[in-house]
Amino acid sequence: MTNGAEATTPSTHLVRRLNAERVLQQVWDGEPVTASDLMAATGLARSTVLALCRDLTDRGWLVELDDARAAGAYSKGRPALRYAFRPDAALVVGVDAGQHRVSAAVADLHGRVLAEEAVQVDPASDADARRATVRDAVDAAVARSGRDGRAVVAAVLGVPAPVGTGGVPAGERNPFWALMNPGLGDLFTARGWDVVVENDANLAAVAEVEHGDGAAAYAALLVGERIGAGIVLDGALRRGPRGAIGEMRILDLVEGVGSSDGLGALARDEAGRLLDAGRAGSALADVPRDRLDAEHVLAAADAGDALAREVVDGLADRLARVCAVLSGLLDLDRVIVTGAMAPALGPVVERARALLPDHLHDPAVEVVVSDLGPDVVRTGAVRLAVEHVRSHALDRDLPSGA
Repeated sequence: MTNGAEATTPSTHLVRRLNAERVLQQVWDGEPVTASDLMAATGLARSTVLALCRDLTDRGWLVELDDARAAGAYSKGRPALRYAFRPDAALVVGVDAGQHRVSAAVADLHGRVLAEEAVQVDPASDADARRATVRDAVDAAVARSGRDGRAVVAAVLGVPAPVGTGGVPAGERNPFWALMNPGLGDLFTARGWDVVVENDANLAAVAEVEHGDGAAAYAALLVGERIGAGIVLDGALRRGPRGAIGEMRILDLVEGVGSSDGLGALARDEAGRLLDAGRAGSALADVPRDRLDAEHVLAAADAGDALAREVVDGLADRLARVCAVLSGLLDLDRVIVTGAMAPALGPVVERARALLPDHLHDPAVEVVVSDLGPDVVRTGAVRLAVEHVRSHALDRDLPSGA
C-alpha cells in the first residue's frame, strides 16, 4: 500500500484480466445478465463485477441494456443493470480453400453466417492464382456482409494439406501440398487479421462435433477426390507435431485399398475403366466420358444398373477397410462420412457397415453419414475462427467503430 491506495502490480493486472475473462466467457453464449447473475456464476464481488462490466462495455464487448424493471422483469426494488454480449462486435472469416472450389463465409461472433461466396478453381492454377482466388472470394463475401473489412479480426483457412503446429505446411516434398497452401498464412496479415491455416479434414471434425453425439473418439472422413481424416480422441482434436495425424497415405499399404484416392474419384475412374473394357448394357455408357462422375454412378446403382452396382460394392468394401484401419488403430466410437458427396453415400455406407465384421474382430465402431454437405470444412473454419477470437479476446482491441 502507498498513501492508502492499492499498489498496481503485475499480479493485480493478471487477476483483473482473469476475472474479466471469466465475466466475458459467462456472457458470450447466454442471455442478458445482471450483476447478481454474474456474481452467482463467478463468485466475484458486486463492485468487481460492475467495474469489469463497465470496462468490457467501454471496450465494445458488452452492451448495457435497459434495466430489468424497464424490461418487465420485476416491479419492486432497485432496478438492476443488464449486460449482453455483442456478437456484432467483430467479424470472422471461414474459408474452404479446396482443390476445385473455394468457399468463404463471413460470420459474427456467435458463428452466424452473414454472407458467403463460392467459386470454382482450375486445379492446374499456380500458387499466385490460387492466392488471388482465395483473396477475391473472401473480399466478395465481406462486401456482401454489409460491413467494412476492418471489422474482421480473424480468418481460418482450410486446405487439403497437412499443417504443422507452427502453421507452416509440411509439404515441402509434396508439390500438391505446397500448391494447396501457397503461403496462405500471410495472405491477410497486412490487414491486421489473425490468420490460422488448418487441414480441411481437421476442420470437418470440428464442424461434426454435433454428429459426434458426445463420442469421445471419432473420425470425420472426407471421401471426395481424396480420403482425409480429422481425428478426435478423448474429446480433443489431434493434429500431431507435424500436422500429419489423419493423413491417409498409409492406405497405399492396405490390402484392398491401395491408395488414398477418394470415393468420388474412384467411382468415376472405376466406372470408366469397366466401360473402356467393353462392358455393355449400362446406362452409364450414354454419359459423355468427360462428364461421368460419382453422382451418375450412384444414381445408376440406385436404379439397378449392374455395372454401377459393381462399382458401389467396390466402394463399400474400400470404405469398410478404411474404417477398420482407423478403428483398429484408434479404438474409435464413430466414423462420420462427410463432405460434398456424403448425403448421396447412404447405400455405400450401409453396405460398408455390413462388411465391417469381415474386417474387425470387434466391429463396435459406428459408421454414419453427415448431412452438412459441401460446406462442412467452411463450417468448421467459422467455428474455429470464433473460438480463436474467444480465447484471445482480451489480447487485442476491437476494430474502431465496430
